[in-house]
Amino acid sequence: MPRGEVAVGACVCGAVEVEIGVPARWAWHDHAAASRHAHGAAYATYVGSWRSRFRFLAGEEHVTRYEDEAAGTVRSFCARCGTPLAYERARSPQMVNVPRALFATRTGREPRYHMNLAQQADWTYLGEPLAPLKGYPGVMRERPRKKRRPPPEPMF
Repeated sequence: MPRGEVAVGACVCGAVEVEIGVPARWAWHDHAAASRHAHGAAYATYVGSWRSRFRFLAGEEHVTRYEDEAAGTVRSFCARCGTPLAYERARSPQMVNVPRALFATRTGREPRYHMNLAQQADWTYLGEPLAPLKGYPGVMRERPRKKRRPPPEPMF
């Protein structure tokens, strides 16, 4: 692939570098419990790449894989720092899904899809109004919800 048509990403420690062709095939937020656990976050955001447009640039020897045979999925991680690197599904063998956070540059697709919303964590931030936390610059908090008063009892 010519260099002008790619996005390069890396794990946290920098041992593993990946490259995908730009634009990515698609991008989405995955709310599945398995992705939440693998990423340690409320949801994982992925960009999908055609397998032919994905490659490891460096550190492939540091990649370890976890195969979930029952689910038909394979997740790849950096063995040094634990960063998730790829998510592959048996039902889509031509695709490699890469965590969007690996890339510091644009991938050519904005995540506009949400998958597995039925598995969404009940503690996920859903855009509630935020306010600055006094005395802590840069920290925002959700305001407590006002309690609704029960309707008054009838007088008679």
